[in-house]
Amino acid sequence: MILFLNERSRATKDAGHGESGNVSTGPAVAQAPVSTPMFERSLRRFMPPTIAIIVLLAAWEAAVRLGHISERTLPSPSRIVAAMVDTWPDLMAATAVTAAETAAGFTAAVASGIVIGVALYRSRILHRALYPLLVAAQTIPLIAIAPLFMLWFGFSPIGKVVLVAVLGLFPVAVQTSRGLMAVPQFYEDVALTCGATRTWTLWHVKMRVAARQIFGGIRICAAYVFGTAVTAEYLGATNGLGIWLQGAFNSFRTPLIFAAALVIIIGTGLLFLLISTVEYALLGERDADSTSYDGC
Repeated sequence: MILFLNERSRATKDAGHGESGNVSTGPAVAQAPVSTPMFERSLRRFMPPTIAIIVLLAAWEAAVRLGHISERTLPSPSRIVAAMVDTWPDLMAATAVTAAETAAGFTAAVASGIVIGVALYRSRILHRALYPLLVAAQTIPLIAIAPLFMLWFGFSPIGKVVLVAVLGLFPVAVQTSRGLMAVPQFYEDVALTCGATRTWTLWHVKMRVAARQIFGGIRICAAYVFGTAVTAEYLGATNGLGIWLQGAFNSFRTPLIFAAALVIIIGTGLLFLLISTVEYALLGERDADSTSYDGC
């Protein structure tokens, strides 16, 4: 049925182009493929930021080695890497704790965010009742609510997981609701005409069409779940990167602070890579010249 809906959408667009365009009377001429090889596209996408990072690191290293910047204030990249190597076992032990909290909180945020987003879409009463609360929850700074979670859950990892889930579900819920609202009506009309129920149409057709926007909300959530977990640990925990940062700060070991920051960046990047891989496996590659619903 989904393929039929896609063909109907494409046929409608092709018909529109056919009516407005001129009819060719000459022989058909084979056109060269528009798509570029995946390697070339990846090269064009990743080469500029890679060059920028290399230039920035080289300038940073040179500025520190030439004495323009103090090592205590801003250690060189080579010094940061050396500090990571020296403290690798302890750093990885702390990272494992934070990664587990992040993974659990992120999973809970995505699952609950999708459910809440669907509920907001299906019920106007729930939308009017819950949406302001979700917005208000996002305006509260983390440092203001983290002590409450410490009182409720103590220093256990459960409190960090719940905090990450609560702060991460908002973009998923909002993008799920907006994505469903933006689905063209004819998708539902065709499905209902074919005998499908509204519930089946919602979960098998409309969710499939809105999946790109839902994944956008998941990416927004992934951008700060790792940092949320680390901040919560810094305010009160027994282990994790937050405690690592606290110890490095108290002992004035600046390279270790940058080492923890680098681990957070790498962890967030790996999470983004996982999301992109899942999106590609479920939805395929996004066409550069397609709209948000083409190919769904």
